[in-house]
Amino acid sequence: MCYLDHKNIDFSTKNTKMSLSQIQQRGIMLLNLNHIVKKLLPVPLRFWCRVANIHQSVMVLEIANASWKLRFLYEQHQLLYSLKNNIIPSLSSINIKINPDMDKKKELNSIKNKKRNCIITNTFLEKKRRLSVKSATYISNVALTLSKGKLKNTLERLVQLSIENTNSVF
Repeated sequence: MCYLDHKNIDFSTKNTKMSLSQIQQRGIMLLNLNHIVKKLLPVPLRFWCRVANIHQSVMVLEIANASWKLRFLYEQHQLLYSLKNNIIPSLSSINIKINPDMDKKKELNSIKNKKRNCIITNTFLEKKRRLSVKSATYISNVALTLSKGKLKNTLERLVQLSIENTNSVF
């Protein structure tokens, strides 16, 4: 198990005059703690919470919404036990705060990913759906042998689309 070097860091918020190196050290410690906490949590919960702060032996966790907070409450005791025994012996409790901005950021990221995947998929399909000139000739010959009907019209439209796509590429 990974241990944090918490002996040199003052967890109290009384010290308002911190040097830049102390602020940096505290930030790095919070990032490391956040990483450890996420490893200890179940996979679905990892994306919806983060360590916000530690002060006076109380860890503050931000959670995206009330439903994930409820899910976290089932895991809180086990997390506190693991952190207390293995990483931060001075930890006394975990305070949970709901931060709706986390939920909005996740939604924005998922929308961006969906758009990106859609663009990639459309580009892939456009490249994949090109009909070769040889295939268009074969389909045209088949359409000529058919009598008037729905299949003949569909095949002729397919040939016409392939000709238009071939002309637009060059």
